Amino acid sequence: MASVGFWSNREEAERTIARSKEVRARLQDLIGLERRLADLRALEELIGEHPDSALEAEFARELAGTESHFAEAELRLLLADPLDPKNAILGIHAGAGGTEACDWAAMLLRMYQRYAERHDFRFEILDLLVGEEAGVKAATVLIEGSYAYGYLKGERGVHRLVRISPFNAQGKRQTSFASVDIVAEVAEEVTIEIPPSDLRIDVFRAGGHGGQGVNTTDSAVRVTHLPTGIVVTCQNQRSQLQNRATALRVLRSRLHEVELDRRRAEQERIYGEKGEIGWGRQIRSYVMQPYQLVRDLRTGEETSDIQGVLDGELDSFLSAFLKGKKRSSPVEDEQ
Repeated sequence: MASVGFWSNREEAERTIARSKEVRARLQDLIGLERRLADLRALEELIGEHPDSALEAEFARELAGTESHFAEAELRLLLADPLDPKNAILGIHAGAGGTEACDWAAMLLRMYQRYAERHDFRFEILDLLVGEEAGVKAATVLIEGSYAYGYLKGERGVHRLVRISPFNAQGKRQTSFASVDIVAEVAEEVTIEIPPSDLRIDVFRAGGHGGQGVNTTDSAVRVTHLPTGIVVTCQNQRSQLQNRATALRVLRSRLHEVELDRRRAEQERIYGEKGEIGWGRQIRSYVMQPYQLVRDLRTGEETSDIQGVLDGELDSFLSAFLKGKKRSSPVEDEQ
């Protein structure tokens, strides 16, 4: 980074700095663990020489902290895919079921917002289509932060809610579905050529709350990729040009994910892996009645603290997915 001409290509320089920060962070994990282990050994020796309840309590606290530190470092080591450090583009779509499904989609949107807040990630709604009576029909969100995609990539799939419906006067139990899509924001580093003839771009007046100019001009943009049918809408920015640029960035990321899906499907065919490939796959159930339980159907991870999960406490589920995915990777199976 100190070499002459390092900043001649600003984008490449910024990528190099980002990679350098990632390497430093991993080294700090190892250095921090070595220090904690050294402290534990010193405390153990001291307790052996001078047994003391206060020292034993301190040892227990240090041991718990070290175990937690180790678990976090282990999880970060699993995030080795080139896309893992990227920002995440999250999409939520309500399933069939009208207002009930829209309300469930809104609950999921809030859950991921709370998760982002817990991890100091930036949460920006790019597009929001509200339900006719309540909730959300569809939403597209950008989650910015180190390894946001790596941590959240396992959330892709169908999420199922079972509860007593607040919209049913008879108080009957209702099952609702919503799908979650996660792609990495890759527009800056992946070149995807999109011929103008493959695009249909429509502009319209943004809806919902907005500042001056947002609701009074045709600033919202809808981009349709004709060969694949992928539609991206953006209306959060004040100008049409800004919304167009954001929509195209999201489109490139989704087209990149389509290509990755094609490769995963081919990999699955070759290795016979039973992985989480494709859309419309139920990955997790959230049961509020007649008991309370959140269960991941891929890993078996579960908890009765459904309110905590809906408030963004997803770490145990994300960790279980990453560890399970690592164990079942086709490269390891081949070896």
